[in-house]
Amino acid sequence: MLTILSSFWPFYQFLWTVYFVIMFLIGFWCIFMFFGFIIPLWLTSGLMEYFGKTKPFDPEDVRRKTLPEQGAEIIFSNPKGNGPFLHTDHGHH
Repeated sequence: MLTILSSFWPFYQFLWTVYFVIMFLIGFWCIFMFFGFIIPLWLTSGLMEYFGKTKPFDPEDVRRKTLPEQGAEIIFSNPKGNGPFLHTDHGHH
């Protein structure tokens, strides 16, 4: 049994090498992002917001606007009847 498993050793060594290289790159990406983006963000925008140098956050600025708020005219906003896709009776088909 051991000889059968040992015959797969080069392929497993290749898989672990690929895994190690990928994890190595991901780790360096995390380090570079933390020191190159996150910490400067804390030291600029974060401290400005903490000390009140920016305008107060308004959730309406980032809320997804509905279609009428975007200026679109909704033609079929209140359909009437018993069509196949209206589901007014909340029952089964």
